Amino acid sequence: MSKMTNKDFNAHKLFLKTLSNETRLLVLESLRSNPKSVGEIRAELGFEQSRVSHGLKCLHNCGFVDVEKEGKRRIYSLNNRTIIPLFDIIDRHITKYGPRLATCETLADVKTVASREVERK
Repeated sequence: MSKMTNKDFNAHKLFLKTLSNETRLLVLESLRSNPKSVGEIRAELGFEQSRVSHGLKCLHNCGFVDVEKEGKRRIYSLNNRTIIPLFDIIDRHITKYGPRLATCETLADVKTVASREVERK
């Protein structure tokens, strides 16, 4: 495999940044069971509609979700060509390495920062 260019590195970083946002990740997880409208996702997650809509806008723009119009409603689904297989790979990785992720000292620092941010809200 050849060395990653700066352009590739930045694209990888943006891809992972998309997944690292809690709202976007929860929206993606919600869509794993079946396609849904903004209202259905909002009700399931208990978020404000604007929070869900903002997350979906990013996810759609970045190719993580597809959207179809049904009358006035928009129905969102996971991109079945790339994102569904990616989540299958992530699930396999977590099954095998989940305990190591949970005990990683570097990630524990991230969890501490994230929990402080949640406490402030």
